[in-house]
Amino acid sequence: MVKVLRSFVCGPLEPHVAGFAEELLRLGYSRSSAGQQVCFIAHLDRWMSAAGVGLGELSGPVVECYLAERRAAGYVEYRSVRGLRPLLDFLAPLGVLPVPPEVRLDAVEELLGRYRDYLLGERGLTTGTVRGYLDCVRPFVATRARCDVLDLAGVTAVDVTGFVLATCPGRAAGSAKLIVCALRSLLNFLHVAGEVQVSLAAAVPSVAGWRLSGLPKGLEPGQLRRLLGGCDRGTPTGRRDYAIMLLLSRLGLRAGEVAALGLEDVDWRRGELAVLGKGNRTERLPLPAEVGAAIAAWWLPLRGAGRSAAT
Repeated sequence: MVKVLRSFVCGPLEPHVAGFAEELLRLGYSRSSAGQQVCFIAHLDRWMSAAGVGLGELSGPVVECYLAERRAAGYVEYRSVRGLRPLLDFLAPLGVLPVPPEVRLDAVEELLGRYRDYLLGERGLTTGTVRGYLDCVRPFVATRARCDVLDLAGVTAVDVTGFVLATCPGRAAGSAKLIVCALRSLLNFLHVAGEVQVSLAAAVPSVAGWRLSGLPKGLEPGQLRRLLGGCDRGTPTGRRDYAIMLLLSRLGLRAGEVAALGLEDVDWRRGELAVLGKGNRTERLPLPAEVGAAIAAWWLPLRGAGRSAAT
């Protein structure tokens, strides 16, 4: 459940906020994202109470008035109708609004709203990461605005590279890399959504970053053998280190993924390993016999020692 009492929703929206929170969870919002929505609605609720506005008066012009005051107050999030759309969509079927609010999203924000849902629902990105992606690609989408529509079908590789060359110079390498990464993601989304016939993600140029460029990309086979041979497998620590290095080298896992592994993640019968990766997604990888033997060689003596101590 999403806690709503802490948001102090005690005005016109009080009868509906709990149901709205549950609807957000049903639609696939994370508890964190749903909680942010409820906090935003609490602000609207306080504004309605102060202005003497009831639900029956929450029409399009009133919504625009509220959003204008929110922007003027310096808020940087939930500044457009897009932020209110989940609440309005929830309230409309209940018959508590005067009429469906006569407010439409502009073409840029409508597309970015669909892209945001894609990143959250399909890619499993966090709310903070999604917000950063949207901020990066909004200027590019705005360049395709033609009155009330977007000219997406006419996007060319020249448009893509031109945007990067105009936006990235003078920025820190990390900031520029985020822009090109977000732009590639957007272009892939446009292709998946059928807005463009082919993905232009490959047209996005890479950003040169020379930090730590002198470090080797990986170990040569001979170097890896010597590294593994340096583990004293006659000791528990050495067997543990050997198993960890095999997981890193044979499966290509990240250090954090190895650290998060537990014995319950090893399916010995199927020969699989469940790995919790980015976006809290669990991937099942084949468990090579060599890696499984190393894990067993480390764990079984420890298990036997525990049983002996217990007896």
